[in-house]
Amino acid sequence: MTTRAPEPEQTDSIIPAIQSGKQRPKYKQLVEQLIQKVTQGDVRPGEALPSEHQLCETYQLARTTVRNAMQLLEQQGWITRIHGKGSFVSTKPPLPISKTLDIFAFVLPETRTGFYPSLQRSFEQAAALTQNQVLVCCTENKVDAQGNTILQLIDKHVAGVALVPATVLATPAYQIRQLQQHGIPVVFCHREVKGVQAPLLSIPFREVGLLAGQTLLKHGHESVALFSPHRATAAIEYEAGLREALSSRGASCPEPYIFHGPSSQLHPTDYEQDLLTTLEAMFKQPDPPTAIFATFDSLAELIYLLLGKMGLRVPDDVSLIGFGGTVRHGAIQSRLSSITVDEVAIGQKAAELLTLMKEGTLPIDSAEVYSMPINTSEGQTLGPAPQK
Repeated sequence: MTTRAPEPEQTDSIIPAIQSGKQRPKYKQLVEQLIQKVTQGDVRPGEALPSEHQLCETYQLARTTVRNAMQLLEQQGWITRIHGKGSFVSTKPPLPISKTLDIFAFVLPETRTGFYPSLQRSFEQAAALTQNQVLVCCTENKVDAQGNTILQLIDKHVAGVALVPATVLATPAYQIRQLQQHGIPVVFCHREVKGVQAPLLSIPFREVGLLAGQTLLKHGHESVALFSPHRATAAIEYEAGLREALSSRGASCPEPYIFHGPSSQLHPTDYEQDLLTTLEAMFKQPDPPTAIFATFDSLAELIYLLLGKMGLRVPDDVSLIGFGGTVRHGAIQSRLSSITVDEVAIGQKAAELLTLMKEGTLPIDSAEVYSMPINTSEGQTLGPAPQK
């Protein structure tokens, strides 16, 4: 575990009547204080609450924080707000809200392929152990859809968010800051968002490429092609690691043997024809690649099928190695050779960290980085380089 250098912290006034040092939303603490006054009879149904200005002075809070608290009290039926007159305790206040069940959100770029189904399942199971329900949100890896999702999660007052940041385009810091400014803890999975401090469960992308290259070299492969879903930061790191490994032995991954899918498409089947055209062109070269590294298992599975369509045998004619999770399901994935990361451990750790931040044990702006270990699943698609 490593720690990133902290960024300048934005301080806020401490609430005197509310426990300090707790990393829970201040507006929620104020809500609880005011509900307690009603339930204990300090303020009776029909009576006016102090004005927003008075609440700001009493609890040393920003006006926005007080307004958020009053809005939530009104939504829950505790108060009635009358324009120009103030806020009044409802004549029929609701029963106190149970705190035994909170909702965590898991925001993913997709939920159907690769290691995402197992990642989601492990997060849900770990969250259930601490009495937290889970709301799963799919962004289709689009930053605009992610922004809309975050606004909805703020409106629902979720207890925490685990997030695999969207990469089309790169996730802007202000999206995540909105969650933190509302006191909602965030855990990054796989990659961070620049300019935001939050715990990170990191996939070491460069090391993945390095291990893939080293594994191929052990089998005698010196001409390797690289395929990635699209050219994002992770793809650049995969390529750098692969080239580092190959260059140490005089092997290569030349530019004509590098393919990045279109950023506008999420699933490999959406650009299947482009893949087929690229593969056909590669294997018409005088010195075609003897191995392919595909940076996502679902992409590797489609390449496996296309190679068969071209009459090439895997691994006799060309070897294939992917990247995915340790849970290997499906007719092709279970046979596919891959670099693996423990997606189950990522889901479990994300739920654990959100629970610690919700309870105030871990600061909401913690900069801890947990680099997840990677390994190799040999499978059946990796063999020796064919003799020329």
